[in-house]
Amino acid sequence: MASETPASPESGEQSPKSNVREQDRFLPIANISRIMKKALPPNGKIAKDAKETVQECVSEFISFITSEASDKCQKEKRKTINGDDLLWAMATLGFEDYIEPLKLYLQKYREVMNSRLKRNDQLLIF
Repeated sequence: MASETPASPESGEQSPKSNVREQDRFLPIANISRIMKKALPPNGKIAKDAKETVQECVSEFISFITSEASDKCQKEKRKTINGDDLLWAMATLGFEDYIEPLKLYLQKYREVMNSRLKRNDQLLIF
């Protein structure tokens, strides 16, 4: 009988439940560590198990939100999840406190991307 426990993040093995390699399911530990260190004083340190715990939690959170947004898109017969779908999923799942800051971020991101597209279009004209 196969074990139902997932493989460890370090092993690179596949979990019997998902057939997805753990290293493909988790965000890179270096990225997690860099973000965590920004919240600490310069001489602060983070234990390896703390980094791994946050890595797993963050990855699970992203999967949770994305799954809800994906369900919405499937019901609407759309194949692409966009930022608004993720915000809707967060609100639906009870993360309302994060919606406003993320809306502002998404708006600024779109403005930057639109200005880049306009500059690129102008470069193509000449």
